[in-house]
Amino acid sequence: MINLPRSALRVLTVPAFKDNYLWLVHDGVNAAVVDPGDSEPILAALAAHKLTLTAILLTHHHADHIGGVPKLLAHAPVPVFGPRNDNISALTQPLGEGDQVAVPGLDLTLRVLDVPGHTSGHIAYVRETPGAHWLFCGDTLFAGGCGRIFEGTPAQMADSLGKLAALPDDTAVYCAHEYTLANLRFASAVEPGNQALRRRVSVEGAKRAAGEPTVPSNIGLEKATNPFLRYREAEIVASLVAADKLAADAAPLAAFAALREWKNTF
Repeated sequence: MINLPRSALRVLTVPAFKDNYLWLVHDGVNAAVVDPGDSEPILAALAAHKLTLTAILLTHHHADHIGGVPKLLAHAPVPVFGPRNDNISALTQPLGEGDQVAVPGLDLTLRVLDVPGHTSGHIAYVRETPGAHWLFCGDTLFAGGCGRIFEGTPAQMADSLGKLAALPDDTAVYCAHEYTLANLRFASAVEPGNQALRRRVSVEGAKRAAGEPTVPSNIGLEKATNPFLRYREAEIVASLVAADKLAADAAPLAAFAALREWKNTF
């Protein structure tokens, strides 16, 4: 038997569809895929990097996150981890808040968080290794934004985002879509005085102009620039009031709900 050399864990960015990102976590030998909405880019990446698929990790049930699972399972019959409260027939390892996942084939342990809002059963995966904090958050938190509320409530989404915002600032945010520039345009409209946001618009715009992804982000940057983590800020509340989206004496949760509704039509 040949023992292939292994390296430190890395996350490979695999673009799919128009603006999805699929994540392939690997050590140079084995790999786990997060939210494989399409099998073909993942199979191509596995072949190109000579990796063996050992696990599939899912955050929620939407087709652009699970659509590639059947073909991947035909390629390699591996465990499928995912949310116990979402309806996903391929799951072999249903998960919920507080569960720990020892990812097969990798020196990787992930903690599971329930983050409902986008879907009722949405989960996120957190790596808490010192010096390598990672978050795979599906469509709950985006770079500069958050997911639409399809099945949950504004209160659930606000609570879920608060849970993610409590992670260490250096936590890398591996979200599932390249929505950043559109999100930052909205953020700039509701908090135009935010200097950190202005700097971020410039940096992220340059990345996209060069054909580079804007993710992963990190929690510290999101707390400084993402309006859905900053909905209590006075300037954002004032923008909502000025746009007749919110009463001046409204509670913070009403501000969050109004902000999310405004983004839906922005």
